Amino acid sequence: MSRPAEHVAIAPAKIGVLLVNLGTPDAPTANAVRRYLAEFLSDRRVVELPAIVWQPILRGIVLLTRPAKSAKLYAKVWDHARGGSPLALFTADQSLALQGAWGAGVVVDYAMRYGNPAIPLVIDRLRTLGVERLLVVPLYPQYSAATTATVMDAVAAHLSRMRWQPALRTVPPYYDDPAYIDALVKSVRSHLSGLDWRPEMILTSFHGMPRITLIKGDPYHCHCAKTARLLREALGLELAHMTHSFQSRFGAQEWLKPYSIEKVAELAKNGVKKLVLIAPGFSSDCLETLEEIQLGLAEAFHRHGGTEFSYIPCLNASAPGVELLKRLIGRELQGWLA
Repeated sequence: MSRPAEHVAIAPAKIGVLLVNLGTPDAPTANAVRRYLAEFLSDRRVVELPAIVWQPILRGIVLLTRPAKSAKLYAKVWDHARGGSPLALFTADQSLALQGAWGAGVVVDYAMRYGNPAIPLVIDRLRTLGVERLLVVPLYPQYSAATTATVMDAVAAHLSRMRWQPALRTVPPYYDDPAYIDALVKSVRSHLSGLDWRPEMILTSFHGMPRITLIKGDPYHCHCAKTARLLREALGLELAHMTHSFQSRFGAQEWLKPYSIEKVAELAKNGVKKLVLIAPGFSSDCLETLEEIQLGLAEAFHRHGGTEFSYIPCLNASAPGVELLKRLIGRELQGWLA
């Protein structure tokens, strides 16, 4: 049956795969960082304080002092040749590597929860291309309300404003998925094979969260601990040679322990001279992994007596990383693909 002449154009039906990462400033400048932090730190899932208490602090001391300091850190890791932050570029690379993996009827794109490209913009773009079924892929192996949940908040908020919504699916957390652990094992073994020394300890460091999130029922701490245990067991290592910790503590309240900055100092003081560190909670390298971990934790380790330190990059768009995404996404597309 033909459509009425005034009917809107309808593109052929497609499936959309939307990779979503945390976000990044548009440039390593104080103004760009201020815009990014204002959005990021205003999310009630990220900072669980009443707005009447937190917003004056955020708009005051935080956004007046932190952007300039953070901009200098971003400048250390910014890829000026490609024109972007590592996190944005690696996420774009992952999206590009997945293009065509499931045929012309599946469109793969990426968005940032905070910053650009924004989730609403990309969903609208996919809908214009004919996407009627949308698979959202939060790029967080371990679930947290401050990461996975806030992605789904943003997706749901935008869908609520759409007249013709796509059907929706989500890739669940994959902290203990055998494909994920296998990809990490391959990454660790490949990295170790390139060193001319053997580590005495491998430290698995995850992004920290306030301890109160665990008390409130967030499973993040347990997910991280299980990832660390499964990776250690898959590598055939004992606790004496592989343990885990949490970095990026902020503010005065207690966060998940042990703290990475204290752990690397403790290891060095106790005679560990050769340390390798991996951050499996990140799907893409970013400011936190490349500046805080690769530079900051290395400096702390050396300052307390360590001699050799090496950081294992995130999976990024490596062969194991892309294969992992294909397996996770392919599993969730079952029943949608012809």
